[in-house]
Amino acid sequence: MKAQKTIARTFGIFFLLAFLSYGIGSGLTASATDAANSFSNIDTNKAQLIIGVLLMALVHTIVNIGLPVLMMPILKPFNTILSYGYLSAGITATAIIIVGSIFLLLHVPLGAMYQNSAATDLQHFETIGALLTKGNFYAYQIGMAIWGIGGLMFCYLLSISKLVPRVFSIWGLLGYLVFIAGTISELFGYNIGVHLAIPGGLFEISLSIWLIVKGFKKPELKLNLQNP
Repeated sequence: MKAQKTIARTFGIFFLLAFLSYGIGSGLTASATDAANSFSNIDTNKAQLIIGVLLMALVHTIVNIGLPVLMMPILKPFNTILSYGYLSAGITATAIIIVGSIFLLLHVPLGAMYQNSAATDLQHFETIGALLTKGNFYAYQIGMAIWGIGGLMFCYLLSISKLVPRVFSIWGLLGYLVFIAGTISELFGYNIGVHLAIPGGLFEISLSIWLIVKGFKKPELKLNLQNP
């Protein structure tokens, strides 16, 4: 019982860290790459860009893959296939996001070449930089769509296991459905993904706080221990 309380609290902390690490990292990289004359200021923004990428590609990766890994021994007795599906979705989504983060990191060597290039070639570097930024955008949307599918599996497992109050399971299922719709809409050019991510984001934050404070429901933990 004590071990599963530890898992619940660690999961909640990891959920918050995943949310914060990518959010802060993307904010840092966006301010460094989206600003006017970003290549001209690459030396000034270099540290900011690298720190942002490290948060997105390193810290976020560790905690994001850690989420399904932590839950595997708890959720697997209820449905093995969905448990592995949740793990697979987490790994796949995170790998795609890493690729997108590397696209942003390429602004560093590209900016160095930009500063040493002739004026007639500058437009080419700006075009490449814009494509790299767009590549990160697409990687994020696809990765998050896959993460949303994994989230649906996770919330269904929460529902049948009754490890948390049922309101979280329903909230999560609806939130991730809306979230997936938002990511797909972004791929088609409809800029509504941020708004549609709010229900799922609030679910993740609320569930994290609940697990840190309350942990899993005790009756279902006993049932889980009796059915390894």
